[in-house]
Amino acid sequence: MFTTCRVSAPAAATPVYCPAGYTPFVCHLFRSDRTEPPFTEKSLTAADINLTKELLYDQHTLEDTYPYKDTVRSFKWEVICNCLAYIENMQRDTVTWVVLQNYKNLNREAPLVRKFVCDAYRRVADTLGVERYQSVPLYLPADTLVPERYGRDGTLAYLLGEEGSFDRIYPITLEEEWLAPRRYLKQLSDSTVFNHVVFVDRMDQNIATVERTARGEWKIRSMNPATTGRHAPPYAQETPLGMYLMQQKKTRMVFLKDGSEATGGYAPYASRFTNGAYIHGIPVNVPRTAMIEYSPSLGTTPRSHMCVRNATSHSKFVFDWAPVERSLVVVIE
Repeated sequence: MFTTCRVSAPAAATPVYCPAGYTPFVCHLFRSDRTEPPFTEKSLTAADINLTKELLYDQHTLEDTYPYKDTVRSFKWEVICNCLAYIENMQRDTVTWVVLQNYKNLNREAPLVRKFVCDAYRRVADTLGVERYQSVPLYLPADTLVPERYGRDGTLAYLLGEEGSFDRIYPITLEEEWLAPRRYLKQLSDSTVFNHVVFVDRMDQNIATVERTARGEWKIRSMNPATTGRHAPPYAQETPLGMYLMQQKKTRMVFLKDGSEATGGYAPYASRFTNGAYIHGIPVNVPRTAMIEYSPSLGTTPRSHMCVRNATSHSKFVFDWAPVERSLVVVIE
């Protein structure tokens, strides 16, 4: 069985899965006025991407399209092909990669941006909705006194140069160059290649893993139901749209009870990609200790705090299959 993307042209207009305030990154590649590091190879389009089903994980597998209540849900392969073409093109020449990092404000709380709001969670955010907590301050090249906006933890960027205590970067999901204090950036290995990608669909509540085997050739490794984050202040947040680096893994990610310092339980086989958002298995609430394989809520409606819940055996597959700092997580809608 195989799925081949043969799209005659890149997606037109602004795709619905692009975050508010973010450049639609699968379309941005095709802009004639973009500025980015020079490349030597010809750009790929979605029509050049060949997706073949060769599952490595075959439990709880969904079909390409499948019924849900009175609707039909699907894996958006054409959207995924657009993203894969972009991912290939962004790697088609030698570049230096950095990742924006500020998990739990470990690299210092970001300064206030020039214009900010108090969001529904009673936290400071920029006017594009990116919260100050766990984010990285981004400065305009002409003004390094007050940051203009925040960049999400886990965002990839090209490293273009140094300017004093700042690095000049080009985030792959934003429109232009920015300056960021060096303490918030981690430089990746020169040998970094992104051949493993996890796609999470917030609208249809599913997850797919794909792996690159050659230029333009990608294998579908799993197709499963998932449950993403919901908007429910003050504790639960939506899984943020965008493209992120898989940054960290925990066999057991311990979580607290809402509004308390008491341990609420753990989530098995957790792979973190932005802020406190993990891909993980079915949560185990205290006093239970044994893992749970599956929940009927998977693939239904958003229920998580920000994370992406999976069948526990699928989260273990992702945990084992996707290498840290060499894998991407793309959240679409």
